[in-house]
Amino acid sequence: MTAIGTDTTVAVVGTGTMGQGIAQVALVAGHPVRLYDSAPGRAAQAAEAIVRRLDRLVEKGRIPTAERDAARARLSPADTLAELSGAALVVEAILEQLPAKQELFRSLEDIVPADCLLATNTSSLSVTAVAGGLRHPGRCVGMHFFNPAPLLPLVEIVSGFATDGTAAATAYDTAAAWGKTPVRCADTPGFIVNRIARPFYAEALRLHEERAADPATIDAVLREGSGFRMGPFELTDLIGQDVNEAVTHSVWMAFFQDPKFTPSLAQRRLVEAGLHGRKTGRGWFDHTEGAPRPEPATAAPAPAPASVTLHGELPRPAAALPELIENAGIEVTRDGAPGESEGFVRLPGGAALALTDGRPATGRDRGPVLRFDLSLDYRAATRIALAPSATASEADVAEAVGLFQALGKQVSVIDDVPGMIVARTVAMIVDFAVDAAARGVATPEDIDTAMRLGVNYPGGPMEWADRLGAPWVRTLLDSLHHQNAGGRYVPSRALRRRADLEEWVL
Repeated sequence: MTAIGTDTTVAVVGTGTMGQGIAQVALVAGHPVRLYDSAPGRAAQAAEAIVRRLDRLVEKGRIPTAERDAARARLSPADTLAELSGAALVVEAILEQLPAKQELFRSLEDIVPADCLLATNTSSLSVTAVAGGLRHPGRCVGMHFFNPAPLLPLVEIVSGFATDGTAAATAYDTAAAWGKTPVRCADTPGFIVNRIARPFYAEALRLHEERAADPATIDAVLREGSGFRMGPFELTDLIGQDVNEAVTHSVWMAFFQDPKFTPSLAQRRLVEAGLHGRKTGRGWFDHTEGAPRPEPATAAPAPAPASVTLHGELPRPAAALPELIENAGIEVTRDGAPGESEGFVRLPGGAALALTDGRPATGRDRGPVLRFDLSLDYRAATRIALAPSATASEADVAEAVGLFQALGKQVSVIDDVPGMIVARTVAMIVDFAVDAAARGVATPEDIDTAMRLGVNYPGGPMEWADRLGAPWVRTLLDSLHHQNAGGRYVPSRALRRRADLEEWVL
């Protein structure tokens, strides 16, 4: 199967931001493009807006003038759906309402040729349901672009229950011919990205509700501690709190109110208050001109300890830390047999410094304990979160802070919450990804590609599962479930099986 030829027409229905972006992608790829919108005059306005963007590309030297002129000649608005009759591909980008999409495709089926591919850009509705009212649902496929479509490379190619394999292959090859990176996925709620990314937002919101830390600190720990491009609070302000909350609610309902996808009451209240983020001037943060940005909580400078004692071996995710400590000029004395579990660092004052395992630092019959958060790369991280137990003194905290500062990290001291910030967020994302792969939503390779390109993750969650080890992720989630019964943190069967296999091999 090959992509549709550039001599064939691509029609785009719906001329909002996404519709214009998709039309621009097809136009630059060399196709004649027709735009249609049910609102009179909107298609002509969209065509003018696309030409203005092409003009800016010429000004920046991105495309030559001749290419701009040729593209402009291929672009034309349509006043009626009937004018789309010669299209080889129609991409729908109208409002996210199932009846409206179904009605549109039923109308198109009577207009376009029998071999015309019908594609929906839906991000949260079922492709199967969109195609459900068609006489020939096999030619309907999901082509989910990401905003802004001309810049972001990812396209999810979604096969509904009735989608023909040839239709999905044509959509895949066409997206690739347009310079995009397509991934294949089954028609499940949220597809790949909006399904697996839910914990990135949900855990941050839950941490805020638990008063673990303020939004600016949570953002900074995820951004500076593990390389996420943006923190969840600043990202949802950019997306729009109303949009993000609507997708979360849609996925939750589509999974029959599975507790793993439960929306946030705090975000609901923000939406109800009309605080939708940048587009309204205020969301989690104040975006009005000149408004100061809140700073994350950062510990004051503290002296580094001269030496520490390593008991056993640190868990695999934190295995790089002893070398980093020694490289910082701090003596590391080793105590305990190699391979001993529950490895931790003993500080000079006697407090234990341990990687979070899903349990809080405060526990029965324990001395002073400080939990440190996961980092996906301790060498590159510039910030680490610490959670002290109730029995840890200010001197204990200062020793731990000084230790990480000696490694070149800023330190945020947060409340003693199970799983902390990065660890519980990453563990949930890994679990969602492993579960999705096991259920055939997408291949592990496509899952990693989608999460890297669709939401700019610093790596793929299947890759994280390999690096962190499924047993560690399972143990952390089991501990979180023990602390928060209700089903949200129960490890998936796929993760448990993977963890069991890894332990058996070892």
